[in-house]
Amino acid sequence: MSALPEILRLILGLAIYEKAPESAQATPALLKQNLFGAHPYAHTLLAFVDGKAVAIAMYFFNFSTWKGKPGLYLEDLFVEPEYRKMGIGKALFGELGRVAEVHECGRMDWSVLKWNQPSIDFYEKALGAFGMKEWEGMRLEEEGIKGLRRLRVPEATAPQ
Repeated sequence: MSALPEILRLILGLAIYEKAPESAQATPALLKQNLFGAHPYAHTLLAFVDGKAVAIAMYFFNFSTWKGKPGLYLEDLFVEPEYRKMGIGKALFGELGRVAEVHECGRMDWSVLKWNQPSIDFYEKALGAFGMKEWEGMRLEEEGIKGLRRLRVPEATAPQ
């Protein structure tokens, strides 16, 4: 059985939970290419209960210039509502910690929506995580990335 339908279903569940279902644009083809292709950009952990995927953690590696080491960035973690308070989120974080240790990561980072107080409480109390109040998340999406073209330096022509 391919994990793609389960991954996609959980991504949509997360988008609905975050009140942005229209933002979920992932397709089976995109996930296959970017998670399972020759050069995967992210990794996925799935948690199962009675053979059903009920939770997902997607992560990728970044690099800390200050630490001089890789970091693990948790892009998303989602547990279906009816399976919360069963320790599944904690188990996923335990596995993420193992992955971070194996790869000698200097840190783990993730973002949480400011209105998501239950998750903030879990991260602080159960995990000992701390908010980085001095940092503000910034983002460019596709059109913004294309807008960066105006900042490119023209290729220098080599002397003949």
